[in-house]
Amino acid sequence: MKQRIISDMKAAMKAGEKPRLGTIRLITAAIKQVEVDERRELSDDDILAILNRMVKQRRDSISQYEKADRQDLADQEIFELDLIQTYLPAQLSEAEIKQAVENAVKDSGAASMRDMGKVMGLLNASLQGRADMSKVSGLVKQALS
Repeated sequence: MKQRIISDMKAAMKAGEKPRLGTIRLITAAIKQVEVDERRELSDDDILAILNRMVKQRRDSISQYEKADRQDLADQEIFELDLIQTYLPAQLSEAEIKQAVENAVKDSGAASMRDMGKVMGLLNASLQGRADMSKVSGLVKQALS
């Protein structure tokens, strides 16, 4: 995955796509920061976790900018969000997420909101990077209520 990001960065440089290049540089900087901090080479799963964190940050920023009536900044974040998501696995449909939540509730034996942590633990491993975990959390709350 890291090689794909680096090759995309080179292609954006050659094509002169400055906005795309800037976003890819943000991605590589985040990856390098973790590699330097932890002094190890990151796996694809580690990179996915970083990308998911970046997606969450962009979504939060978009909502904040839209509340502040700063559509220009929101548009920049939307562009970055779309580009970052191209490196993530295909997103699951709403029906697939609901089915996964139902299965996790059955498998964990969850009966009330107290058991939400168990259910989310199961879902985190299987849905990470393939679904918006805030939506998944909402569906789990709905299923346990």
